Amino acid sequence: MKTAKQRNDNKRSQLAWLIGSAASGAAVLSLATIALYPHQSHPQALVSAKVVKKAAKPAAHGTSSREPIVYKSPPRSLIPQGRQLFAEDCQTCHGPSAEGSVRAPNLQGLGAATIDFWVSTGRMPLADPTEQAAIKPPRLSHEQQLAVSAYVASLAPGGPAIPSPNLGLANLSKGESLFAENCAACHTITGVGDALANNIYAPSLWAATPTQVAEAIRTGPGNMPRFGPGTFSNQEVDDIVRYVTYIQHPEDRGGLALGGVGPVAEGFVAILIGLGSLMVAGYWIGGRAQ
Repeated sequence: MKTAKQRNDNKRSQLAWLIGSAASGAAVLSLATIALYPHQSHPQALVSAKVVKKAAKPAAHGTSSREPIVYKSPPRSLIPQGRQLFAEDCQTCHGPSAEGSVRAPNLQGLGAATIDFWVSTGRMPLADPTEQAAIKPPRLSHEQQLAVSAYVASLAPGGPAIPSPNLGLANLSKGESLFAENCAACHTITGVGDALANNIYAPSLWAATPTQVAEAIRTGPGNMPRFGPGTFSNQEVDDIVRYVTYIQHPEDRGGLALGGVGPVAEGFVAILIGLGSLMVAGYWIGGRAQ
């Protein structure tokens, strides 16, 4: 018969084997997950062929033409309405003819896309001047936004018209590569935004519409660089817009998205739940062995 010491040693060996097996199993499972879902284990990896195939479907925000982006000026019939709205909400800072003042910049010659971006994202009209205009629900309706854009664009030539991306022609993989190279440094690869210097931040892109993303690329709002046709073609802008719309609603087939903030949250959950569960199991088995 085995002595009590031999039985305890045997149970300790079983406990060590159980913990080692669990750790090995977790490692194997992690490797299997990386092999099966590479775009989940590394956010900069290219998305699967299935997702790329979905990207080929025409989007509701796209156009029926074969052009990647169509630029349209607001109807000139909205200019009188826009003049009235501008006088009520904008001229106090920007001047009666949008010529600018010590409180706000000159808007003449910036184009309808610039005005539409700032108004449609709720950044303007600005009730409380701050270091950086915050995104908020727009005060103006869609027609009123177009009216203000039409009025300001009529004051002086220049600047792009309002873009309408055609996501049915966009390439998701190319958009991911372009975004990683040119945008992720500030907005992060998952588009959640990040803090910059001097109380400035790169906003989250999760609520941006395709038109607003294209407008931001072409007009460079705030501290963002302006990417003209010489830097990004219309097709490349269309590709980037497609990627941004994808990260807004990604296929999290590998499990919980955990806020889309990347490996920091994933590692925290792995330590807290994975290692914590092993420790609890070890204490429980050790307690029964005594």
